[in-house]
Amino acid sequence: MSRRNTLNGIFGGAVEELAAANFEQGTEAKRGSAGPVRSMALSLGKMEEEAMAMHEALLTGLRVQDIAPELIDDSFVRDRIGDLALSERDPFVQSIADGGQEVPILVRPHPEREGRYQVAYGHRRLRAARLLGIPVKAVVKQIADEELVVAQGVENTVRSNLTYIEKATFAHTLEERGFRRAVIMKALTTDKTELSKMISVASSIPAPVIAHIGNTPAYGRRKWIAFAEAYSEKKLSKLESLFASELFSAADSDKRFDLALELVVGKAAKPSARTWTPREGQALTGSIKTDGRTYTVAFKANEATAFGEFLTDKLDELYAEFKRIED
Repeated sequence: MSRRNTLNGIFGGAVEELAAANFEQGTEAKRGSAGPVRSMALSLGKMEEEAMAMHEALLTGLRVQDIAPELIDDSFVRDRIGDLALSERDPFVQSIADGGQEVPILVRPHPEREGRYQVAYGHRRLRAARLLGIPVKAVVKQIADEELVVAQGVENTVRSNLTYIEKATFAHTLEERGFRRAVIMKALTTDKTELSKMISVASSIPAPVIAHIGNTPAYGRRKWIAFAEAYSEKKLSKLESLFASELFSAADSDKRFDLALELVVGKAAKPSARTWTPREGQALTGSIKTDGRTYTVAFKANEATAFGEFLTDKLDELYAEFKRIED
């Protein structure tokens, strides 16, 4: 489902252009280094896109306003575990500090607090303005709760910066608030089967447990399903003791997950070893060892080095295939 089709009918064509520009800004950090010609092309394309967004907003009567960031509240439903990391030294923040905010964000009048607003998309731009202490350029539009969460979900899904467990908790929170699954599927651009798995995982694990572990950027659906299946209320007191330990506090999110999973499973995985030989030819042998945390493959033969280098060259491709299957 494309972002244009998803947003069509919610905000109208002009705001759709603004959304596109906000989405694209979030993906710039993922681009690799480019040559001078490519860099210039990207810059010119970005400038053209931003100018078009502003032009379309004005043509359709949408007014871009300067609003004090302290008057804008975050969405009524969180989609992240922890806060979005951003500092004044971040290139994204520096680009706004040096060149100004070219593309406005979308906000709505706060439904409960007069004189305040809620952000629908453009969260990073709002945080940057807060850091810099400058007004944020925004389009103000009346939109319903369902429309806001769809915009919020699509912004993060297109930028691909929510981890699996963040998507799962976001979906579960929306369902707990009474949103229909059709709306949640649109917000996360996912299907009914995958959404059911996400909600099942998030509903099987207490929210405080997930919050302590964190967003686990390296671990996706398989790992969290395994955790959900192994978890029980009987393990909660032991987990709370683990959360209070220095070992847990000093670890990153993925390591915290490893420690918590080991605890809920009940015992560490036993080391295992096996031998591999190719189907064609027996000159090469591989020794494979794993203990649940490390996985080692060692080749032995005259062609071991050559094959090892060949495999190393394929690692990016193989890992990308693995992630597609896991996700």
